[in-house]
Amino acid sequence: MPVRNTVRPGELDQFYNTVEAMHLRPGWLGRNVGMEREPHPKLKPYLWRWADVEPLVWKGGEMVTPGRDIERRVLRLASPGMERGTTHTMSAAIQLVLPGEVAPAHRHTPTAIRFIIKGKGSFTTVEGERCPMAPGDLILTPSWTWHDHVNQSEEPIIWLDGLDTPLVRGLEAVFYEDFPEDQQPVTKLVDDSELRYGAGALKPAWEQPSTQWSPLLHYKWERTYQALQKLAEVAASPFDDVALEYTNPANGGPVLPTMACLVQLIRPGVRTQAHRQTSSAVYYVVRGEGYSVINGQRFDWAKDDFFVVPPWAWHEHGSEAGEESVLFSIQDIPVLSALGLYREETYRDNGGHQAITSHFTGG
Repeated sequence: MPVRNTVRPGELDQFYNTVEAMHLRPGWLGRNVGMEREPHPKLKPYLWRWADVEPLVWKGGEMVTPGRDIERRVLRLASPGMERGTTHTMSAAIQLVLPGEVAPAHRHTPTAIRFIIKGKGSFTTVEGERCPMAPGDLILTPSWTWHDHVNQSEEPIIWLDGLDTPLVRGLEAVFYEDFPEDQQPVTKLVDDSELRYGAGALKPAWEQPSTQWSPLLHYKWERTYQALQKLAEVAASPFDDVALEYTNPANGGPVLPTMACLVQLIRPGVRTQAHRQTSSAVYYVVRGEGYSVINGQRFDWAKDDFFVVPPWAWHEHGSEAGEESVLFSIQDIPVLSALGLYREETYRDNGGHQAITSHFTGG
């Protein structure tokens, strides 16, 4: 039918009302909504100082006890302006388990990581494999794997939880199940996956592990830090200084299909060049002190602080102190790469450095 050039008064409004009642929407209304020239994420940069957070972690230890009613004693890093999650795809939290406590066994489709902050002598059991926890260790909990946490030591243990819950919830794919007992049976040797796959480029010749996630569940800090030091002797990135990605020994890819885990060393006096990516990141300061400039705002951080970098935000890192700094991060790069949506851009003005227009003060 030919398109009419004129309509009677009120006819267009009546048409829109009829369309809306039929749960239809004219595509010519708000045509450019969501089609901007580049991303403008709701997520804003933010920093959580350990000096402010730590007293609340210990207070939480006095207030609640993990069990079937409160399975995990966690404080989530809730970025301002975000309804759920620390970023739009990832949720980060600080978990505390006191001596003698058990965080009961369960499983869920969201994938998780644990990066140990303080304490030793505790362990996480993942699919029957007991993984002893020590500061700087990274432990994986792939999707739909049974896991529980037990503190049999005489000291508290604290770690960073990282999950892809916002992403999985957005896909309407969250499933959850409790294990019948608080602890699952240990059916494998302690650190069985580390014994099999911890040699890096070597693996058992007769095994073909799944490539969806790393068959190595426990990445120990001593080996990670040693690798950082060795890399620092020969090479560095202009954007991240001495940076390593934890990899899947079966295929060399990211450790998990939805989250990449990285660790980087910022050498004394180094200020990296700025770049931006379509991915988001949550950082934890493993050691040292320094700063990051995110979209022109300077964030000064110290050991045990946390900060978030939104998608498509210019960011660079620096260290003015006389000692090195080490950052651990979780990033949603694998999801964007799998969908063909990962992009990266370098900052070309001012020698690659942003002008600092403000300083983060909190609040």
